[in-house]
Amino acid sequence: MPYAWQPVCCNIQVAILSMNYRLLCYLLMSLTLSGPAPAGDADGYTQQRMELMRIIEQDVRETSAYLDAETLDPRVMKALAKVPRHRFVPDSQLRHAYRNRPLPIGHGQTISQPYIVAIMTDLLKLTPADRVLEVGTGSGYQAAVLAELAQQVYSIEIIEPLGKRARDLLNKLGYDNVETRIGDGYYGWETHAPFDAIIVTAAADHIPPPLIAQLKPGGRMMIPVGSRFMTQQLVVVEKDSNNNVTTRLILPVRFVPLTGDH
Repeated sequence: MPYAWQPVCCNIQVAILSMNYRLLCYLLMSLTLSGPAPAGDADGYTQQRMELMRIIEQDVRETSAYLDAETLDPRVMKALAKVPRHRFVPDSQLRHAYRNRPLPIGHGQTISQPYIVAIMTDLLKLTPADRVLEVGTGSGYQAAVLAELAQQVYSIEIIEPLGKRARDLLNKLGYDNVETRIGDGYYGWETHAPFDAIIVTAAADHIPPPLIAQLKPGGRMMIPVGSRFMTQQLVVVEKDSNNNVTTRLILPVRFVPLTGDH
């Protein structure tokens, strides 16, 4: 649940024709999404979602040196274009629902910045057959995006009111491939392990060994590492077929801390 990442180059101007072309592409993409639109996804938000897609795309280009890519997987962008972010924010934040920034959701937590959700999801390299563990359900927004891309999502939230609210909303929106529970995500969810991918949405001062153990050979984990008051780094953790683990730093970020008794 990060604070906003500010790209180094924030003032790059995109040509009007190019902008219109990209907006048209995303509009057409949204019209071809499989299945019915999520409940409550009012037409009044469609233009805001498409503008957000353009902004995310621009931020990806501006941070391509960190990401080693200038574009994200079209499946990831399609998922973000489909998920109704306004359903996951408090009523007091509705006017900001499609701004590219985190928003408060209560209990000292935030709904993640869409750009961060996009790149973390993209770096997991999900397939439709994957089973994913999310540590930190929060608002449920990241879980919904994962559910558009993977076969099954298991999500853990340590703050009970947030976890229950996210569970009820995800069920209401029809995300029946998301299972949630209240608990300390540091220890993972051993009953459903191993996982093809793991995503942690709060910063830890180290990579939790239980999560490494529950990552399937060939799997990937995304986790911000660092303390609240020091530089945090978004890290990709990969486990090969021989259970050897490697890590790669992606870019500096700022997340709320991972809490629990560990």
